[in-house]
Amino acid sequence: MAFKLADLPYAFNALEPHIDAKTMEIHHDRHHKAYTDNLNKAIEGTPADNLSIEDILKDISKYTPAVRNNGGGFYNHNLFWTMMSPNAGGMPTGNLADAIYSTFGSFQTFKEQFSNAGVTRFGSGWAWLYLQDGTLKIGSTPNQDNPLMDVSEIKGIPILCLDVWEHAYYLNYQNKRPDYIAAWWNVVNWEEAGRRFGK
Repeated sequence: MAFKLADLPYAFNALEPHIDAKTMEIHHDRHHKAYTDNLNKAIEGTPADNLSIEDILKDISKYTPAVRNNGGGFYNHNLFWTMMSPNAGGMPTGNLADAIYSTFGSFQTFKEQFSNAGVTRFGSGWAWLYLQDGTLKIGSTPNQDNPLMDVSEIKGIPILCLDVWEHAYYLNYQNKRPDYIAAWWNVVNWEEAGRRFGK
């Protein structure tokens, strides 16, 4: 049961000027495709061949580094594309907004802490808003790790994620990761994050 590269839910240029079309094209068609293809190669003929990606990730310590890296890359990017949308940004609403305010005190405090998780992640990795035992938490992971993995420093259910690998921003922002993160807030799909939180 090979995993498939899903189409982007919007055009490559739909997130401009915040994230440019060329970055989106390379990020999806080359990087995400490579993670997908290499995951399929890594699990071929193994017990993981018939499992969901979530089931693979929760027991990722049983598998090879190739499954960990490419399985994480496959899952994280699938999630990341849905976390962004044209004409999005702004602020969350509903239950997710209530939980953010009650946990962090204000949206601005949450935004600063989440941005800081991305800015201070050394090397490549991800920033996460995740749910752990019913409480919202912010953290980051190296490489393609995520909170679903049994080896992760942070564990829980991902609600919002931000890719801070250089391939996510270097064409437009070069080494200015904070500028990329500041721009990314303009395309956050709060509707999808709220839906995930509601589940």
